Amino acid sequence: MPTLPWTTPNPATPHTQALVMASRFEVRSMSDVPRFFLKSLSAWGQVRRAPGALGASLVAQPLKRTFYTLSAWEDRDALYTYARTEPHRSIMTGLRDTCRTSTFDFWEVPVEDLPLGWDDAKRRLRDKRAADLASGSAPQG
Repeated sequence: MPTLPWTTPNPATPHTQALVMASRFEVRSMSDVPRFFLKSLSAWGQVRRAPGALGASLVAQPLKRTFYTLSAWEDRDALYTYARTEPHRSIMTGLRDTCRTSTFDFWEVPVEDLPLGWDDAKRRLRDKRAADLASGSAPQG
């Protein structure tokens, strides 16, 4: 399982809260995996330079056609600015049709809790996905 370890692009202001975003993407077919992975690396390069990014990690499970992201941000504006900026904006739009499912979760943590671990993030994503499926509102790609 290729993992890009937690990287810290910008120092956090002590005694503040960080907005955390975790995501899980499952691509439709094995033929989509290489393209999704390469585009993920491009977005990874962007997050390492993004203003307001406090940390990020990526887990790729190519044989399961599944990709996870975990990131921390100064605030929601910093995250949304990153998402709307190239190349992420085009990547998001261009890969939408390749995703079978996608799940996102957001929460806040004290910056002193950074870096974040994957166990809690994956548990949160499983719980969110189960709740979405139960309510009939599971996000699709």
